[in-house]
Amino acid sequence: MPTTVAVLVGSLRKESFSRKIAKQIAALAPSSLAFDFVAMGDLPLYDEDVEKAGAPAPWVAFRNQVRAASALLFVTPEYNRSIPGVLKNAIDVGSRPYGASVWSGKPGGVVSNSPGGIGGFGANHHLRQSLVFLDVPVLQQPEMYLSGVGSWFDDGGNVKDEKHKELLSKFATTFADWVEKHAKKS
Repeated sequence: MPTTVAVLVGSLRKESFSRKIAKQIAALAPSSLAFDFVAMGDLPLYDEDVEKAGAPAPWVAFRNQVRAASALLFVTPEYNRSIPGVLKNAIDVGSRPYGASVWSGKPGGVVSNSPGGIGGFGANHHLRQSLVFLDVPVLQQPEMYLSGVGSWFDDGGNVKDEKHKELLSKFATTFADWVEKHAKKS
């Protein structure tokens, strides 16, 4: 049975480059992984007072979906040299209440991207900083700072250039190996 990977895309836009990259990775990955895209756009902002009064249904559904996965894949653009607010809020929602984090111990992968030349370097490292605290062992190599992604895709959302496809395929294979070695077996 394939290992379930919760996919968290840091962009809400339906045709975002991050979503296209995540879909390509899922398509190129070994069959040992099953990818479950987790929606984050309907999550109310985290507020501990709201938590104490009773977690809203979107928080509960989000936590249950991530908790059911054995691994995590984050694919995100860079906003203002960091991660988008929707992704930060999802991380906060999933890490609470204290002692009940849905992230802890799950192997993860981080892919950042940008139409510009830096490839989301700042977002990648800010996200990794949070994941260290959350006890998510993150794949170190290959590092995935994808630049110039505005020209990567055809009208169908597929990667056009074979070298980009090879890069995503290498990442997918290496990530599958990482998950196999680090995912907790139930």
